[in-house]
Amino acid sequence: MESTLAASVPPTALTDDLYCNFPATVVSQIVTSSIFRELPEPDVQILASGGLRIPAHSGILASISPVLEQLIDRPRKKRSAMKVISIVGVPSDAVVSFVRFLYSSRCTVEHLEKHGIHLLALSHVYMVPQLKAMCTKDLAQRLTIESVVDVLQLARLCNASDLYLKCMKFVADHFKFVEKTEGWQFIQDHDPWLELDILKFIDDTESRKQRNRRIRKERKLYLELHEAMECLEHICSEGCTIVGPYNVEPKKEREPCSHYSTCHGLQLLIKHFATCKKRTNGVGCGRCKRMWQLLKLHSSICDHSECCKVPLCRKFKQQSSPDDGNKRKDDAQWKMLVRKVVSAKAMSSLSLSNVKMPDVEEERAIRQRRIGSFRLQSGRRQR
Repeated sequence: MESTLAASVPPTALTDDLYCNFPATVVSQIVTSSIFRELPEPDVQILASGGLRIPAHSGILASISPVLEQLIDRPRKKRSAMKVISIVGVPSDAVVSFVRFLYSSRCTVEHLEKHGIHLLALSHVYMVPQLKAMCTKDLAQRLTIESVVDVLQLARLCNASDLYLKCMKFVADHFKFVEKTEGWQFIQDHDPWLELDILKFIDDTESRKQRNRRIRKERKLYLELHEAMECLEHICSEGCTIVGPYNVEPKKEREPCSHYSTCHGLQLLIKHFATCKKRTNGVGCGRCKRMWQLLKLHSSICDHSECCKVPLCRKFKQQSSPDDGNKRKDDAQWKMLVRKVVSAKAMSSLSLSNVKMPDVEEERAIRQRRIGSFRLQSGRRQR
């Protein structure tokens, strides 16, 4: 039946650059006559939509696509008839671009932009991984609100995981606009499982964003507590604009401290803690409790309590752990807070070291160049 159909449709004239990597004008300028050899007569025809027949060479098709190799090796009913391979269901121009890639391993931007979806389907069906990678990369860069649902469905059918993930992210970022398209209405009517996967991905993405925001907020809080600990040591050892050690007079400068952003607020809190009447009466207030927790946190972090000038540092170190169950739970939470603040301190110091690393690496590279040049010169002198 294939041979009869092939005989009834006349062959169609195609461009000369279908069977070579470059156009004929470029080939004549670059490739010499000894290297460039004309291909033999085609021994197979590719039948596309609209009755278009593309002459091709079975050896080249079989070497690129294992699926085409199986179709070519399939026995024919008539030995004399030319083998015909039908590739229908896509535009004939897309089939021509597909055959051109099989011969040249290249595909222009115009062909990808015009037939990217069809070429992706053909590359998946006929197992051409190079063309499939090119199509997935190009389609991922050309996603639009109107086309993302179609590309998503095709990526799932073609097992293009990278393109599928990018389409999912695109839908999640522009879902308010995507849900108004015809493609989304088609999914709701005909593919509820894909709709469920998309909604689940959007929910997971939003949960991940909320978790990351919470982690960044907690990290910022721990960094502020770490800065407050350093600022407390600065106030109690060196003194600042309002508060300082008993043997150090406060500075006469009225401008805020330039070392720490929380210095002025912490000084006001210390001043209130020292003069609060509620604390002296045993009632206490919220600001005094906050200052008390800061002093306790400093004592938990401090490594030199014997000579530390921060008030109550040694006293907190000498206190024994309580035996009550609730107190033990509170103590475990407190220890976790201490570990978080210490880790924030380590992360901040690591980030500062990473900022300084390029200068250190540049200096090290200069030294290595100097050493290398010195050794090279000494080796030449020995020769």
